[in-house]
Amino acid sequence: MSTKTVYTTGEAAKICKVSQQTIIRCFDNGTLKGFRVPGSRFRRIPRNELYSFMRENGIPTDALESGKRKLLIVDDDPELVELMVDAFARDGRFEIKTANNGFDAGMLVKEFRPDLVVLDIMLPDINGKEVCQRVRADSTLEAVKVICISGMVDMDKVADLRAAGADDFMQKPFTVDRLVERCCDILEMERPVAV
Repeated sequence: MSTKTVYTTGEAAKICKVSQQTIIRCFDNGTLKGFRVPGSRFRRIPRNELYSFMRENGIPTDALESGKRKLLIVDDDPELVELMVDAFARDGRFEIKTANNGFDAGMLVKEFRPDLVVLDIMLPDINGKEVCQRVRADSTLEAVKVICISGMVDMDKVADLRAAGADDFMQKPFTVDRLVERCCDILEMERPVAV
């Protein structure tokens, strides 16, 4: 995978998990060094400057180093987990971890700091809604996106999940390719090109 050497303010914002306005402000006041594209107002940030900025501001640099988005898959169905892991691994732009219960999911969200959690609602210990609420209750995890998956069809429950902080919901059964597309949409990544 080619590692980019220059980033737009939007890309830098995603990597640093801050708003684009924050990046622009830091660029304009000189705390984040870069250059403007000649003849335009576009700002560009060289990789080494972005890295220094992240180090100075205590922002984890692993997103910059691997360029991959972190994904946590939480489901107690090992076959489905394997299917999902395979689909995201094939995409090649994700670093993937899995958990098969809510307790491990909660621990991993804190340690791994995923960009996105694919969360089954019906877990053996605590339900997905509770995991969602715990993630949302931690202000350091506000950038984490959560997509809930479940075979249950009750639309009231879906509204509850959104209220608990889920960004999206997918009904089982679904195709893993559709899930990858939906995750790319949530993370504002390009959808994988079908081969």
